[in-house]
Amino acid sequence: MLLAIDIGNTNIALGVFKGNRLLKRYAIPTKAKNYARPLKKIISRHKIKDTLICSVVPGATAFIAKELKPLLGKRPLIIGKDIKVPVKNLYRKPRQVGQDRLVNAYAGIKLYKAPLVAVDFGTAITFDIVSRDGEYLGGLIIPGLGISLDALSSHTALLPRIKLRAPKEFIGKDTKNSMLSGIIYGFSALTDDLVQRIKNKIGKEAKVIGTGGNIDLIKTYCKRIDKVDPDMTLKGLSLIYREEVCQK
Repeated sequence: MLLAIDIGNTNIALGVFKGNRLLKRYAIPTKAKNYARPLKKIISRHKIKDTLICSVVPGATAFIAKELKPLLGKRPLIIGKDIKVPVKNLYRKPRQVGQDRLVNAYAGIKLYKAPLVAVDFGTAITFDIVSRDGEYLGGLIIPGLGISLDALSSHTALLPRIKLRAPKEFIGKDTKNSMLSGIIYGFSALTDDLVQRIKNKIGKEAKVIGTGGNIDLIKTYCKRIDKVDPDMTLKGLSLIYREEVCQK
C-alpha cells in the first residue's frame, strides 16, 4: 500500500493506492494545527507500506515528514529530493519548476499521451505544456479563483468577502453574483483562449486535461478541456513510485 501525498498551498491531498488503483482519497487543510492524528488514522487503517510526497510548501513538508517517520518506521520519500520526476525538463532554470507541475506532466504523458496541456485549478492556476516528444516545455501561472475573489474584497472599499461558488446567472443582478460571474466566466474564457493559443504552438491534437481543487466548479464553463481528472497529481505520484522505486 502506498500513501501518495500532494501538499498544496490550501489543501493536502492524500491518496491510498494498491498497485495502480486509487482506493481512498483524503484531504487535510495545509494550515491544520495537527497532522499527526489524521495521518496515524490513515496509515493504521490501510496498513501503509510506503509514502511519497510532492510539495510546494516546504514548511508543511518538514512537519509531515517528521510525523510520518515514527508511524512508518522509516523516512518518507520526497519528489525532487529522493526521486526525480522522469520527464525531460526544458525550463530555462529547471529547479524553478514546482514538482507538482512536473508530476502532472508525467501523469499526463502516461495516462493521456503527448502532446498535452495540463491545467491545474488550485490556489494558483497553472498551465503545463508537454511536447509531442514528451518534453516539459514550460507553462503559465495565473492567480487562482479563490485568491482572485479574495483580492476583490481586500483591495476595494465596497465589495464584500464572499464564498467561491457557481454564479446564478451570467449577467449578475446583484454584487455577489456579479463577482461570482466575473470570476467563473472570466477565468473559463481565459482558459479557453489560452488553450487555443497553446494548441496553435504545439499542435491542435494536444489533449487538455483539467485537474486541481476547483476543477469540479469550473469544468462546466470551460469548452476546451477534453478530460477532467481531479486525482491527476496523486495518480502521477503512484506511477512514479511504481517506476522509480518498485522496479529498481
